Amino acid sequence: MAETRRITVSLPNSLLEEVDVMVPMEYKNRSDFIAEAMKLFINEKKKLDIIEQLREGYKEMSQINLVLAEMGLEQDIVDLAIYEASLKRQAML
Repeated sequence: MAETRRITVSLPNSLLEEVDVMVPMEYKNRSDFIAEAMKLFINEKKKLDIIEQLREGYKEMSQINLVLAEMGLEQDIVDLAIYEASLKRQAML
């Protein structure tokens, strides 16, 4: 079993009243309810942090992809010029 520690938490009366309504429905006591709420909050925060990291990564990759696309376009223009020059040479023969 996980080791536990006792803490003191101050809550607004209205929030505690809502907790007290929910606890008997699904939990043994307030401590179990608060522990579950904290786990859910931490997991949700981790998910949001990962989403933000992914968002930043996609932004960075979009800039890299833009540079690569522009480099490819430049090469396509060079290749087209070489190809057109070769067609002109063939037409002159």
